[in-house]
Parts: sequence; C-alpha cells; structure tokens
Amino acid sequence: MRQSTGSVWLVGLVVTFMLIFISFLSLTLSYNKVFKIKNEVLSFIEEREGLKEGDNGTIKLINNYLQYNNYTAMHHCNVNDYGSKNLSSNSLELVKDKKEKYYYCVSKISTKTKNLPNRSKYDVKFFYKFDLPILGDILTFEVFGETIDINYPVDKLNYQIK
Repeated sequence: MRQSTGSVWLVGLVVTFMLIFISFLSLTLSYNKVFKIKNEVLSFIEEREGLKEGDNGTIKLINNYLQYNNYTAMHHCNVNDYGSKNLSSNSLELVKDKKEKYYYCVSKISTKTKNLPNRSKYDVKFFYKFDLPILGDILTFEVFGETIDINYPVDKLNYQIK
C-alpha cells in the first residue's frame, strides 16, 4: 500500500512541473510574437514619419499587419491616448473612457527644440495574453515601445502632456 501512495504523489509532482513548463513556454511564445509586432509597427511609424490616416496611410498598414499576424489581444489604454478598436479601420480614436478595450495604444510626445518646433516621438503599447490551453486567458500583459524623434510628423494627432 505504501508504494501505491508514493506513485500517486510522484504523478502529481510530474503533472505540476509539466503545467509550469507549459505555462512558461506559452508566455514566452506570446511575448516573442508581440515583441516582433511592436518592433515592426515602430518601423512603420518611423519610415512613414508619423501616423497618417486614410487608405494609404500608416494606420491602415499597421492594422493590416496586425490582422495578417492574427493579433487578437485587447486591453485598456490611458485616457487621452489614441487607440484602435477595429482593425479594419484606417483611423485611430481618442481614448476618453479607461474601461474601453483597444488592440493597441499610441501617444504622441512633443520633443521640440528651438530649431525644430514640430519635433515629436510616439509611444506605442501592445498587449499579450497569458493563455493556457485548458484554463484559457488568465492575464494580459503590456509591451511598450518608443520611436526615434521625428522632425515633421505628417499626422494631426494631439500631443500627450507628460
């Protein structure tokens, strides 16, 4: 009888470590995917010098890229940031309610100098989920990114005060 009790304990221990390993692997894969997406979006903004709206704009390009990569994570943005609730849209909306969920968040920060009064940079926030196969979505984490300074941005977004 002692051996059967010991083997049940060992099976429970093995299952526990397998769950820990699977959850760590799931978290790492989600983070790597979102980190790659964030870097690519920052490149889009820097190459096109801002977040231009319209059919050929940067926002449409970003949303198409997110759809192509099956990006589905949504979370809350800060008030007065800009966010996207709909990936088939070609514009961003101003966040007025902190309870609304968005696919990603963008804020425009002024970095003006004496010689360059229209200089700015963009902070971008993406989300990833801690998703286990049986338990589902447990937590949502954020990934932040920042562009280099852009001298004359082509968009009409308002500056965020920090």
